[in-house]
Amino acid sequence: MKLEIINEKDFKKFADKHEQITFHQTKEWAALKKVNNWNSYYLALKDNKKIIAATMILSKELPIIKKKMFYAPRGFLIDYHNKELLREFTEKITKFAKEQKAIFLKIDPYVPYKEHDNNGNIVTDGFDNSDCIQNLKDLGYKHFGFNLMQDTLQPRWMHVIDTENKSIEDVMKDMESKTRQIIRKNEKSGIVTREITREELPIFKDIMQHTSDRREFVDRPLSYYEAMWDSLHDSGILKIIIAEIDFTIFEKNTTTDLTQIEQSLKDRRYKKENNILKMNEKKYAQANKHDEEEILRLQEQLQKIAEYKKEYGNKTTLGGILFLIYGNEVLSLYGGSLAKLMQFQSAYSTHFAGIKYAVEHHYKKYNFYGITGDFRPENSLYGLYLFKKSFGGTVVELIGEFDLIVNPFWYHAYNFAFNSYHTLKNFKKKLTK
Repeated sequence: MKLEIINEKDFKKFADKHEQITFHQTKEWAALKKVNNWNSYYLALKDNKKIIAATMILSKELPIIKKKMFYAPRGFLIDYHNKELLREFTEKITKFAKEQKAIFLKIDPYVPYKEHDNNGNIVTDGFDNSDCIQNLKDLGYKHFGFNLMQDTLQPRWMHVIDTENKSIEDVMKDMESKTRQIIRKNEKSGIVTREITREELPIFKDIMQHTSDRREFVDRPLSYYEAMWDSLHDSGILKIIIAEIDFTIFEKNTTTDLTQIEQSLKDRRYKKENNILKMNEKKYAQANKHDEEEILRLQEQLQKIAEYKKEYGNKTTLGGILFLIYGNEVLSLYGGSLAKLMQFQSAYSTHFAGIKYAVEHHYKKYNFYGITGDFRPENSLYGLYLFKKSFGGTVVELIGEFDLIVNPFWYHAYNFAFNSYHTLKNFKKKLTK
């Protein structure tokens, strides 16, 4: 068997058929990373000219020492259960890394660890890929453990909905009743979703900036989203969907509901007064009270809609999500909402738009992406997990992050410098608070 550098076309032909393929292993992703000075290689292990394993390697030169770090985003496209194949690939890729003056190669395979249910519990008699971890460790890879928080390059914990061979009705049956109610309520409230154009990227940036200010994380500049768009959109990998509320639709639907309930109340009273309707007095009074209260609520809602229209016009943006679509899945990468009208819970609508896209275009799964593996209510991110869980699906735990150390001396020197830099950076941040 021989390890070769291959072209993008041959790599794509093999990669697109592999069960572990994600957007991370595409020429488009490589083009995006090149903006930040990452170069790329496409490597394949061949047996009699047939590719049996492959990987895209991102390479970046480290300052001063003039050596490189390698990263195979989401790992090799290989059978991690096959230890001998993995050994052959590792030996040859280590030799390649040494020739290129790399000091280590990082991988974070897109391989689930153990099967979990929607509550995060391990499924009895479910699948168990522990042997993949052991194979890597036996071959000298350093495992970074089973982290629970979002402290790796890519999330190790995700929440995923199975959409393979399902209708949108099938998927909705697995949702919590409250989630279905919110989705339907949002539709009646005039919340609509649509894809944006490149010229509208500032709208999405504004959503993300407001979200980052509220949640206290650092958002990326507009130029980053522009670079993502230019690298990924035209090939169909990137889509940004925003949710807007159309107050004219909201007003129309509210008026229709009000008219129907007023007529229902009027008809009931007429039939009772003319002995057409036989109804228990208590039930009659209860029905009338319910309608009267609903009429009052809808009248107040119409007044509120008028205020919204005066302040925001007929339509305004509520939130949005940046989706990456490739291989087997539709993945929600970044998203947020504007604080001004958060009571409309637009995230339900934008995620539902992504789920519908996955179903209608026959993708196997819809990936909510990062959650934590800490399912205690006191966890600060527990609410995020509950939100994603409400759509149904399962918790997915990946096998984790690994380093293949090529040059031990420089590897440890690099990690010492890296950790010292971030310790000092965090210390300075605390001083400025």
